[in-house]
Amino acid sequence: MGSPVSKREAGEVRIIPIAVKGEIHLGQSLSARLLAATRSLGLRFRDGDILVVKHKVVSKAEGAIVALDEIRPSKVSESWAARYGLDARVSELAMRESRRVVRQKHGVLITETRHGFVCANSGVDVSNVDGGKHAVLLPANSDDSATRLRQALKKQLEIEIAVIITDSFGRPWREGLTEVAIGVAGMQPLLDYRGLRDRHGYSLHASVEAVADELACAAGLVCGKLAGTPACIIRGYSYTRENRRGNSGGRALIRPAKNDLFR
Repeated sequence: MGSPVSKREAGEVRIIPIAVKGEIHLGQSLSARLLAATRSLGLRFRDGDILVVKHKVVSKAEGAIVALDEIRPSKVSESWAARYGLDARVSELAMRESRRVVRQKHGVLITETRHGFVCANSGVDVSNVDGGKHAVLLPANSDDSATRLRQALKKQLEIEIAVIITDSFGRPWREGLTEVAIGVAGMQPLLDYRGLRDRHGYSLHASVEAVADELACAAGLVCGKLAGTPACIIRGYSYTRENRRGNSGGRALIRPAKNDLFR
């Protein structure tokens, strides 16, 4: 069997957008909507494909959406929002969805969510919803969501695919947003090179590649913010199937506090 390095260098990787007409609503089958969209586009899933889905459509289908008119902001949220011209209801939701506030400055609220993600506003988002009436939250458990979607598609297609659910995160020291994997099913999210040797015979000691995040970023190139394309198929990437040792899923990408030099 070839090393992971040789696998990464072999072949071509394609990113195939899946445009979905209309909105996704609570209770709708996301797998059915995606399959209908692929059929209308003349696409077919193949064994070994990776389906990448933006979390927003997952959250909508699961009902992780909140009417902003029903939110009563605290005085703390109102004061913070008024100072920077923000929507106090969104700030309040971000506070409620957080485990702790990591940083709060210049109108930017960085929190650690209940899931363990460190991101802006606990992932609460108002864009691409309904013009500001509702806010979308992160799925309650993105790994479970990815697993359910994968199982539903596997049952209908009778093939093996992997599923990645993504969200847009900012990054310390870097401008702009990139997609990250917040839910993963059917593949290992990390590729561990430690113990392997490079072409010069040097033994690698610290190289663990976040391949699920890399695939999420690649998907972001075709699943734009305004493109009406909430999903895509990544084809040709030879990934490692998930195992049952507890180091799979998007949660494996969250660095433990004991190993985090910046907490």
